[in-house]
Amino acid sequence: MRKFLVVLDDSTECLNAMRFAALRAAHTGGGVEVLAVIPPEEFNHWIGVGDIMREEARERIEVHFEVFAKWMRDKQGVDPELVIREGQPVDEIIQQIADDPEIGVLVLGASSDKKKGPGPLVTQMSRSAGTLPVPITIVPGDLSKERLEAIT
Repeated sequence: MRKFLVVLDDSTECLNAMRFAALRAAHTGGGVEVLAVIPPEEFNHWIGVGDIMREEARERIEVHFEVFAKWMRDKQGVDPELVIREGQPVDEIIQQIADDPEIGVLVLGASSDKKKGPGPLVTQMSRSAGTLPVPITIVPGDLSKERLEAIT
């Protein structure tokens, strides 16, 4: 089964990327894999404190994921899977694509802030686009739900 890989983070554009991935998966019989990356700098503390912070980060990610997962299951009939990795986001995205041959498309949300650009992840992943084994779909962050549904 072809999977749409979408990155879960705290950005507002993440919502449209999730919607797009779920809608495309539902319409094409595919799946959704949600990747959350915990950057290593969050744990540069004493070992015990770092372990506690790591566990708290995982719990926050799982709660955040469940909001999207419930919507995907209830509204789109898609049961997404969650993958949590630790490291630099771009490196971990590339490694996840390499580790899972069922991933067919990387879906990223682009910020609509004209002053700041599309966001660091979209900017960095675009630089790697020519060497990735899958296409990247970049979803505008300010696309309406209705428009998203119409184009998927």
